[in-house]
Amino acid sequence: MERQQLLAAIKDRMPEKRYIHTIGVADTAMKLAARFGEDVKKAEIAGILHDVCKYANRDWMKQVIEEQQMDPTLLAYHHELWHGPVGAYVAKTEFHIEDEDVLHAIRYHTTGRAGSSNLERIIYIADLIEPNRKFPGIDELREAAEVENLHDLSLRSVRHSIAFLMKQQQAVFPDSFKFYNDLLL
Repeated sequence: MERQQLLAAIKDRMPEKRYIHTIGVADTAMKLAARFGEDVKKAEIAGILHDVCKYANRDWMKQVIEEQQMDPTLLAYHHELWHGPVGAYVAKTEFHIEDEDVLHAIRYHTTGRAGSSNLERIIYIADLIEPNRKFPGIDELREAAEVENLHDLSLRSVRHSIAFLMKQQQAVFPDSFKFYNDLLL
């Protein structure tokens, strides 16, 4: 599917604000992919589909997680984490995406993971820094995206995300700590 087909297919699955965010993630991912010598088309597809299940019914997502034998630990954490793995499932089954790197980028865009590919890191970062996001520290992250290498930028990004969750007294999914440690060690 081409960009306009994908965008048309996801538009009704999310509010306008999330749709604008999705376009921002796709465009940011493409820029980062070009900067870091990665496949721009894969970055675009993963960026467009990363939140395809963000507003899916919770009961349905829980059912998919159970039926597809995804990590059951997900169910112990906030449902906001579910849309990544379920989104990868939908990308494969409904949008016929077969590229494992694209599917992993969608699956792990909220948490990261140890052993992440460059594309996975790019989508993780793009979701955080796309132009429509506003939060304390965003300007520094965006500036870092212009000059830092992908490894250092990934480390900075996951450190920011973990610190935010801890400040909010929210549980941090184990994959995020593993992502952080993998980058650090």
